[in-house]
Amino acid sequence: MKLQRKNRLRALSLGAVAVSGALALTACGSDDTGTKPGGSSSSAAAGSIKCDGAKGQLLADGSSAQKNAIDAWVKNFSQACGVQINYKGAGSGAGVTSFNQGQIAFAGSDSPLKPEEVVASKKVCKGGQGIDLPMVGGPIALGYNVPGVDNLVLDAPTLAKIFDSKIQKWNDAAIKKLNPSAKLPDLKIQAFHRSEDSGTTDNFTKYLIATTPDNWKYEGGKAWQAKGGQAASGSAGVAQGVKQNQGAIGYFELSYAKDMDTVAIATGAKTPVKPSTDSATADIAAAKVVGTGQDLALKLDYQTKAEGAYPLTLVTYEIVCDKGNKPETLAATKAFLRYLASEDGQKVLSQNDYAPIPEEIIAKVRTTVDGLS
Repeated sequence: MKLQRKNRLRALSLGAVAVSGALALTACGSDDTGTKPGGSSSSAAAGSIKCDGAKGQLLADGSSAQKNAIDAWVKNFSQACGVQINYKGAGSGAGVTSFNQGQIAFAGSDSPLKPEEVVASKKVCKGGQGIDLPMVGGPIALGYNVPGVDNLVLDAPTLAKIFDSKIQKWNDAAIKKLNPSAKLPDLKIQAFHRSEDSGTTDNFTKYLIATTPDNWKYEGGKAWQAKGGQAASGSAGVAQGVKQNQGAIGYFELSYAKDMDTVAIATGAKTPVKPSTDSATADIAAAKVVGTGQDLALKLDYQTKAEGAYPLTLVTYEIVCDKGNKPETLAATKAFLRYLASEDGQKVLSQNDYAPIPEEIIAKVRTTVDGLS
């Protein structure tokens, strides 16, 4: 009897540790890393994960755009495999730099590697090079804080002028023309942008360059180049800035736009398009693979006028060595990336306001991950 009681107490103790560990992982992540109603539970997802000898610890850094998705994935994977994964989310630029310095197992970036970055990666990837694996899709939402205005419509030229400080009041004639029935206040615009090198900035400015080059004469890239505006760190920082300041507008991924109004973009389609996972997937589905070899970099169509296709979309890549990954982290890296690209892993995206990668593309990612060495 004493032995049975002892075993029961031990089992209860272990269960309490497991629950507290799960709560700790949740607390370290974003505000919404759980599944939504109707989604699969974490335990069900964890049960389908193949650990394949994964062990130890993985360090990673990069895109803050995918941070909420990574937090949800890490929670499931760590429960299943016991691997500790530390993903900083300090921005795409920081991630690529850390990867090419050999400090992390993989990086997240909302922009594919540049040719010079591929060359630099060869020093770390012995006998190979860094490659781009598209893993997370999603719309870049334009959140705004304008009292009394619930359904704001803007187009590319107007957005360019707002973020270049050429339009400075919400009752400007150009905004009135797009929103004839809205009660636009005589309120100063505060346009928030990223303070650090950011793939979200790169994608946002690529959209402006592609759609309204006469109004956006900057060369683009991860660093913000326009004059004026307010700077904030990370997508979370920009979103917080918009929430806390009347008259503010900023760009960030849809998962950061909770409890916030978002802009519908007039693209030339019959109806202005709001950001959603479905509208982003519609745009990503038209993307073309432009990478060579094992690299799966995509070219997005920022100029789409298709009904229901949201033009301001990004893809986050996981950057890893095709060959020459560190032996001590290879098994864990492959197992984690294999889970991300799996059907269950991609389901996590739609449960957290991201867009899954279309099947034709993600199938190629799975094959590439299997071949990493």
